[in-house]
Amino acid sequence: MDILTFVLHLDEHLTNIVNQFGTLTYGLIFLVIFAETGFVVTPFLPGDSLLFAVGALSASGILNIWIIYFLLLAAAILGDTANYWIGKRIGPKVFSKKNSRIFNQEYLAKTENYYAKYGGKTIIIARFLPIVRTFAPFVAGVGRMNYKTFFLYNVIGGFIWVTTFVWLGFFFGRIQIIKDNFEFAVIGIILFSLIPVVYEYISHKKDKSNHKKTDNEVSYKDVKKTFEKENFKD
Repeated sequence: MDILTFVLHLDEHLTNIVNQFGTLTYGLIFLVIFAETGFVVTPFLPGDSLLFAVGALSASGILNIWIIYFLLLAAAILGDTANYWIGKRIGPKVFSKKNSRIFNQEYLAKTENYYAKYGGKTIIIARFLPIVRTFAPFVAGVGRMNYKTFFLYNVIGGFIWVTTFVWLGFFFGRIQIIKDNFEFAVIGIILFSLIPVVYEYISHKKDKSNHKKTDNEVSYKDVKKTFEKENFKD
């Protein structure tokens, strides 16, 4: 079973998991969201679609909406926090291997460009951007962003992200046509999450001068300069 097929039928798979593991399902969902936001090696895990799916299942009474909501808030905030400290701990070592499969240079460069353009708000914006969502807190740690500043953006971003998708799922999960065509709802969520990425790509093509480097090149000095310029460093 490929990842796309699994994601498109998250409602069915989650229902099976609930039937098999009962209340342990809450812990499993917590771990997935924590890992998706907390480790740069797992950006492929479902994020937006999973939040939507658990909201929809909660509307059916399969999961408790309040337990899952606050649990996922905690997972999102703690995940970014862990990712920040990992980045801060590793620092320059990230850039020692240009072709590392773990620390993809293209993703690092893309995320650093977001910081150069949007500053600390990147942490909030990144919540709605697959891949960048995983790398944003990591790069913040690498650049040694002031932790209090990071944490504030982390909490705001986590709250907006989780609240948006969980409660959208809860609301639409009550509609029969959504229940009967859940895979199309997930496709809609995926397409929605790609809108900012497409917009940024088009903007980049129209005005390459907005980017100080190519999309696949970034160094530790670049990251340091960006955070020093934005006055984010500790």
